[in-house]
Amino acid sequence: MKELAETEGARRATVDSANSGGVVPDPEVPAKAKRRRFSVEYRLRILRQADACKAPGEVGALLRREGLYSSLLSTWRRQREADALVGLRARRRGPKPKATDPRVKKLEQENARLERKLKQAEAIIAFQKKVHEILGIPLKPFDDGESD
Repeated sequence: MKELAETEGARRATVDSANSGGVVPDPEVPAKAKRRRFSVEYRLRILRQADACKAPGEVGALLRREGLYSSLLSTWRRQREADALVGLRARRRGPKPKATDPRVKKLEQENARLERKLKQAEAIIAFQKKVHEILGIPLKPFDDGESD
């Protein structure tokens, strides 16, 4: 029983000695984690360094030093083998933009132009109505087929 207590104390001493440096890690978790982005040059440099590693454990040391996972290294190697420029090029995340027909764009521009002309025509008509009211000139009533 005494041996058990001594080993537990030794464990606590180890934990206490690790925190005795006075530096307490910040327990605050950021609201949203930021995704790391690696440039093509950085990826290729890391791949060259990893390929140059010959002794056992050198790749692991490289990954620890750079703060990378081995899965990233595997993914980057696959991308390099597939196509060095296209595979490692930064790609935008999320839904891809839909290809629009040039006719649709032209029709949208025409629609916007006609809406501007309509607003201008409505402003002129409103002004004419006010002038008729001020001068006392009666307006011609609408026919049955016309509407406002």
